[in-house]
Amino acid sequence: MADETIPVAGLAEPASIVLDRWGIPHIRAESLMDMFFVQGFNAARDRLWQIDLGRKRGLGQLAADFGPGYLEQDRAARLFLYRGDMEREWSSYGDDSRAICERFVAGINAYIGLCEREPERLPPEFAAMGTRPARWQAEDVVRIRSHGWVRNAVSEVVRSNVVAASGAAADLLRQNIEPAHDATAGREVEALPLECLDALELATAPVTFKPERLAARLEDAAAWRKVSPLGEVMREAAAQGSNNWAVHGSRTDTGRPILAGDPHRTHAVPSLRYIVHMSAPGFDGIGAGEPSLPGISMGHNGTAGFGLTLFFGHDQEDVYTYETHPDDPHLYRYGDGWEPMRVLTEKVALKDGGEAELVLKFTRHGPVLAEYPGQRKAIAMRTVWLEPGTAPYFRSIVTMHADSFDAFRRGMAGWGVPATNQVYADISGAIGWVVAGFSPVRPNWDGLLAVPGDGRFEWDGYLAAESLPFTLDPPEGYVATANEMNVPDAWHDENRPIGYEWVEPSRAHRIGESFAAEKIHSVESAKALQTDVLSIPARRLCGLLAGVEPEAPEAREAMTLLAGWDHRLSEASAAAALFEVWWTRHLRPAVIERLVPDPASRLLIGLGDVTSVLAVLEAPADRMSISDRDRLLGDTLAAAFRTCRTLMGDDAAGWAWGRIHVAHFEHAIGAARDGTSFDVGPFPIGGSESTPMNAAFRPDDFRLVSGASFRMVLDVGDWDRSVCINTPGQSGDPRSPHYADLAPIWAAGDYVPMLYSRAAVDAAAVSTIRLLPAA
Repeated sequence: MADETIPVAGLAEPASIVLDRWGIPHIRAESLMDMFFVQGFNAARDRLWQIDLGRKRGLGQLAADFGPGYLEQDRAARLFLYRGDMEREWSSYGDDSRAICERFVAGINAYIGLCEREPERLPPEFAAMGTRPARWQAEDVVRIRSHGWVRNAVSEVVRSNVVAASGAAADLLRQNIEPAHDATAGREVEALPLECLDALELATAPVTFKPERLAARLEDAAAWRKVSPLGEVMREAAAQGSNNWAVHGSRTDTGRPILAGDPHRTHAVPSLRYIVHMSAPGFDGIGAGEPSLPGISMGHNGTAGFGLTLFFGHDQEDVYTYETHPDDPHLYRYGDGWEPMRVLTEKVALKDGGEAELVLKFTRHGPVLAEYPGQRKAIAMRTVWLEPGTAPYFRSIVTMHADSFDAFRRGMAGWGVPATNQVYADISGAIGWVVAGFSPVRPNWDGLLAVPGDGRFEWDGYLAAESLPFTLDPPEGYVATANEMNVPDAWHDENRPIGYEWVEPSRAHRIGESFAAEKIHSVESAKALQTDVLSIPARRLCGLLAGVEPEAPEAREAMTLLAGWDHRLSEASAAAALFEVWWTRHLRPAVIERLVPDPASRLLIGLGDVTSVLAVLEAPADRMSISDRDRLLGDTLAAAFRTCRTLMGDDAAGWAWGRIHVAHFEHAIGAARDGTSFDVGPFPIGGSESTPMNAAFRPDDFRLVSGASFRMVLDVGDWDRSVCINTPGQSGDPRSPHYADLAPIWAAGDYVPMLYSRAAVDAAAVSTIRLLPAA
């Protein structure tokens, strides 16, 4: 890539973007506000199609570009836009939040203006789809909420259906509850219509480009109220986890802290994350965030490092049901009277001219998801998304400046969404952990099932930030989280529970094992742990096979293959392939089928919660006898062996997990475009959702769907020894050499330098973009 000089209107002083050989931009500006301007300019330079599509999706403006097939998604997105007081919103993040956003979007708009003058700069997706990027307003950055992660509205509705049809025990197979708690105590549970979730699913769904959707006419718009099966939505939501840890210098090979983080989200091209180094008087930091947001949310500032995982326990959503008036369905019962819904009608432009009207309805609690006039019922949802200060990740513009644990914790006190485990380490040697996120106080219910919206069940503010768990310099010499139930006993308050639904703890247990086994840690050992593929469920289940004497010859062959296996889901391992086919395709479904007679409930339970299914198999108790359990193990193992023969051939010596478990990064417009594909891959890959190297996959074809696209390991204090990776590449432009260059490195479990010092950056630079102020 050649150097270039670009005059840019709106820039106050000269600035530069130095690109290193891995596509990481190093921004140098003369003021903080110019720094955010250049960050926006650079985000558009590398990710314009992605951020433009994300903005239009979030604001509900897709139909103007792509036609009536997107009207329902536009309506759903608009239901979840922040519509509150903007002064309260801006003040939630600090005095300079509006100015930061104004400068950031001014930079985006400056690059869009450059593309208008030089159309050849536009990414090819715009020509392929016949669209153009739109200008941004500062409010767009914070009003869009539906790209963030909150829960548990989907679980409430699904739970109502499983419990009503099959009982609470069946629902525990779907989602374990921790600490133990009866979600149905004293309640008669009514199943809510599953389609009431359609608007929520559509509001949070990525944009798809099926030809029939693009060709839809106005009268066909209603057919696109649902674009993803509920089971797929539930599986992907459950896999949205992360790992992070910080190790005290007393347990490292250098005496300096090490901080590691690898957030897990749905894989895509381009990557959800973007790595950027930003430098100006008053700030010099490098890390990752989302390209449509100013600042960084994971990384370091030369003094302190920070990284996040999702804190699954915070329940930030509630589903409400309403009795509506017999003569007016827009009136719902509240207290002793009736209260009107707020009804908004918004006109939206359509592709190729014309307009359509979208009707949006809200109760005092939030957007109306569904109405059933014949039953005099409506369903709405309350979510912290709609409260001031909950623009996802945006609080990072404050916390990225922290230079001490106290300052970091104070900054996190205003962090709203998503609920996170934040780990911290700094050059003084301190390490710490902070739980951050707005956690609603429910005085008289647990949030696990929908409740009437008649006023009896209201939030009473949020848990005070100072009441949320944290630790500084623990005696163990490290802090680590992996979305497990990690609330210390001392923090439990039965009257104000933090939450009950967590990710199964296999990753957390494996990370804990590693810290127990290795007293001294290094950057290299952190890289190895982030890419560790040992499966604790595999180890536990293979242990159960010791007493099994199956009759089927395929089961005996399978047991021979698994005997002596190290339980690592390595891409070249035949035993790993057999295990995952057995566990995913046969054993888990067989357990659910045996214990849950109702087919509709089984569909909602899916493969079941790992913790719950393992508990049944290890301690069958009254669910089944030991002999029945052993027969189930043998029969499903034989079936899995036959499936592996079908998938990979008769000779087990040629089987390998990576033959069927592959990473293939699919570009959104692949289904609507002829000619050269923008996809990246496939790459054979190891791991599963239960290994520290989270590699969750679709059970129907084992295709990787989520995991860590971004990883970092920070050597705190000797910052140039830090490493990172982003996949498939830093750029979202298919013409860029950095579009897919990191994917093979990532697939091999390797990293690139996360350079920080000016000397190291300049030595690795391959090109420089000089930006000059222009009138």
